[in-house]
Amino acid sequence: MKLKTLLLSTAAAAMVAGSAFAQDVTLRIQTHYATEHPTGKLLAQWIDDVQTMSDGNISIEMFYSSSVVATTETFDAAINGILDCDATGGAYQTGKNPAFQFVGDIMGGYDTPWQQYSWLYYGDGYAAAQELYNAQGMQLIGWSIYGQESLSSSKPLAGFEDVKGWKFRSPPGMETEIFQELGASPIVMDFTEIFTALETGIIDGADASGLANNVGLGLYDIVKHATYPGFHSMPSDHLACNQDVWEGLTETQRRIIDTAWQKLSFHVALSNEKANAEAAAALKEQGVTLYDWSPEDRAEFRRAAQVAWDDWGTRSPEAAALLDSHKTYLKQLGLLSDD
Repeated sequence: MKLKTLLLSTAAAAMVAGSAFAQDVTLRIQTHYATEHPTGKLLAQWIDDVQTMSDGNISIEMFYSSSVVATTETFDAAINGILDCDATGGAYQTGKNPAFQFVGDIMGGYDTPWQQYSWLYYGDGYAAAQELYNAQGMQLIGWSIYGQESLSSSKPLAGFEDVKGWKFRSPPGMETEIFQELGASPIVMDFTEIFTALETGIIDGADASGLANNVGLGLYDIVKHATYPGFHSMPSDHLACNQDVWEGLTETQRRIIDTAWQKLSFHVALSNEKANAEAAAALKEQGVTLYDWSPEDRAEFRRAAQVAWDDWGTRSPEAAALLDSHKTYLKQLGLLSDD
C-alpha cells in the first residue's frame, strides 16, 4: 500500500472512531414563543440546523409557550437544572441584578438591530455581558433582536410634545421612568389587558410590540395612530445556558450552537424588518397615520432615556460597567455626544 493511501485510510478510520465515541447530548430549552409565532418557526429552523450540522450528535427538546415554568422563571430553571438553556430574554432578570436591563433593552440607545448586534460582537459587549451571566452560573450564547417597537395610539404621536399627559400601557421598569420624564402617564398592566383597556378608554395607547405584531394583535382595529419606524424600545431575546452544561459540551458542539444562533439572529431581524415594512404599507392604505419622529425629537427622547440610564447605572457595579460599555460604543457610532 502506498504511503499516501495508508495515511488517508488511517485518517478516515480515526474520524469514524472519533464519531463513534462522540457523546450525544440533548439540551432542554424553553422559549416564551409559540410554535406558530414567526420567531417560534425560526427557532424550529435553528433546532434543525443544530441537529443537522452535528449529524445528530446534538438533540434539542424545545418547550414552547413557557410550558415548563413561567417565562420569568426560565432563567432560574436553567440555573437549577430543570432546563439546560433559556431562550427568553435578560430583561426578565432585573430583579436579580439591575444590570440585566442593559442586556434586555437599553431603551432609546441604538437605532437598528445591526448597531446593537455590533455592540455585542465588536464593542466588547459580549465580554461585559458574560461577566453578568457567569456570576449567575449561566453562559450567554447570543441574542436575537426583532427591531424597534412601535407605539400605538388613539391620538396623534408626531413628537415628544404629544406624549405629555398621554396615558398608555407600559411594561414595568425603565420605560415608565423615561416616559414620566417626558410628561407622559404610563400605566403598567399585563399584556393581555391591552385590548380591553383601549376599547374602554382606560388608556390612550400602548407599547406592545413591533408594528407587524401589533397588527396581529388587532390594535389598529381600535386605534389609528402609530410611530414607525420606532425609536423607544428594541428588546433583545437571548440564548443562555447553564454554565456547567455549556462547558461540558465539546468545542465542536459549542461552535455549532453558536454559529446556528447567529444565523437565527440574522433572520429574526431581517424577517421582522420585512414584515414591519409590509404592515406599514397596508396600514397607510387603511387610514392609519404613521409618525416618523424627527432627529430633534429622537434626541429629546434619548436625553430623557439617559437620565434613566444613569440612575439604573448606580444600582449595581455590573450595571455601571455595562452602561459604560454601551455609552462608549454609542459615542463611537455617533449616537451620543461627549457632553
